[in-house]
Amino acid sequence: MIIQPILDLVAICAKKGIEHAILSPGSRCAPLTLAFARHPDIHARTISDERSAAFIALGMAQQLNQPVVLVCTSGSAALNYYPAVAEAFFQQVPLLILTADRPSEWIDQWDGQTIFQPEVYGKHVKRSFQFPDTFATEDQVWHAGRIVNEAIHVSKQFPAGPVHINVPLREPFYPEENESFEFPEVPHEFTLVSSQSLLSDESLKHIKNRLSEVKRILIVPGQQKPNSQVQACLDSLAKNQKAVIVTDSISNLQSGHTINHHDHWLGNETFHPRLTPDLIISFGKSVISKSLKQFLRKTGSSHWHIQPDGQAKDTYQHLTRILACPSPQFLNWLSENLPEQDPAFQAQWFSLEKTVEKSLPKVLESVEFGEYPALHLVSAKIPSLSKLHLANSMAVRYVNFLGKRSQEIICNRGTSGIDGSNSTAVGCTFTTKEPVTLITGDMAFFYDRNAFWHNYSTPNLRVILLNNHAGGIFRLIDGPAKQPELEEFFETRQQLNANHLAEEFGFFYIKAKNKEELERALTDFYEPSIHPKILEIESSSAKNAEILKQIKAKVSAALLGS
Repeated sequence: MIIQPILDLVAICAKKGIEHAILSPGSRCAPLTLAFARHPDIHARTISDERSAAFIALGMAQQLNQPVVLVCTSGSAALNYYPAVAEAFFQQVPLLILTADRPSEWIDQWDGQTIFQPEVYGKHVKRSFQFPDTFATEDQVWHAGRIVNEAIHVSKQFPAGPVHINVPLREPFYPEENESFEFPEVPHEFTLVSSQSLLSDESLKHIKNRLSEVKRILIVPGQQKPNSQVQACLDSLAKNQKAVIVTDSISNLQSGHTINHHDHWLGNETFHPRLTPDLIISFGKSVISKSLKQFLRKTGSSHWHIQPDGQAKDTYQHLTRILACPSPQFLNWLSENLPEQDPAFQAQWFSLEKTVEKSLPKVLESVEFGEYPALHLVSAKIPSLSKLHLANSMAVRYVNFLGKRSQEIICNRGTSGIDGSNSTAVGCTFTTKEPVTLITGDMAFFYDRNAFWHNYSTPNLRVILLNNHAGGIFRLIDGPAKQPELEEFFETRQQLNANHLAEEFGFFYIKAKNKEELERALTDFYEPSIHPKILEIESSSAKNAEILKQIKAKVSAALLGS
């Protein structure tokens, strides 16, 4: 017999617009699994590996901007969700995590599949709730419904994020034969009426007075989804020479009016004096570029951060003002009220930008074949409508070096781990018929191979695998690069190729070891097919490090000569 409050829980989820659930097999979670699987308005999928399941749900929620439900059984299953839960927390992605549990009297009594599950995700969820384990009174039923409503509201409120409900369940777990599920048509549901903080006229007056002293403004957007309204504001500010906009690829706000190649020169302190702003304005989440962060920390310039909830984010160590408002509101106001700026400041930035924009393609074509020049070729073939997922380490950095992209960029920069990149991209394919491209290194790819262990079709998935048979980024970090243990203990050299994985999971597979093979492989790589595709680009870790150094040296020479 399935207890009615579990059916009510699922009905409330559906009523509040949740349409997708990712379920992992187990017995203790059977009441939850069956309720989600049988609800007519919820699309339930089953993913056996909980770590992969959670990243798949993350990939879906990133696109849907709605919570996706996760359901697992008791015990270590819940712990396998943790990497994706932490990523969702720092990336501000809504998830509703339902972990089945034993009743409290059986915890720590050597009964099977028991751990301490209440609040198991600690500070990496917005809230944790404990579902009642008995429903003998109407108050307990009311309490259960109240928890579900509140949990969903919390997951959606800014900043969005994961919320956990631990659900103790008593036997029996399974319905009787022919037992029907009666989902309430009108579950106990209450709505949240939310509002956004706006800057008062008095606050704007003070800000305007402060801006009258400013002549060199640098705006730095962090990671966020594409936003045409914000893009228009930034482009207007740049075109009217009111601010310099510096954009990493993950900001999804790059254009011909923004600075996109800053990683090529900000590491050189020779350029810093003429690039130093009077004021830094930031919004969004993290940036990729270490050289950008170090430059902004060294400038000592005042820093304003736009953060609707008013929480301090002092990334550049000189925070002087938090603007508790939506970024479009302030950027619109800024474009209308900012006084005339120093045109030489923008000219300095754009002189460097145009030099790299002109020289980089020629440099990439002049060096030996390797990951960086290979991605230069690949990037020209990725459809503009493709969602572009980037694994951490070198994949996201190469794309950032290459500059402006037209695709939406998705990368797990909340915790910046390599785990879950494949799964997040798979989750994305469940939400769109457009191509989904994953650019990944071999360590991240093979680490998350269970992303493809499921029964669902993903014909729109395209994987660009950079296989240098090692963790190549460690050759570019001074510390490990100088150690005799580099290859065995940092790079972790391996001889795997993706051809066997492709055969096992039904991918079309092609390998490229040189420019000619890559150009042939790309001719029909994005043609529609009934199977997903993997393009494996094989190279040498040591050679890639040398190529990157050569490219940096040639671009630096062009910059110093400009």
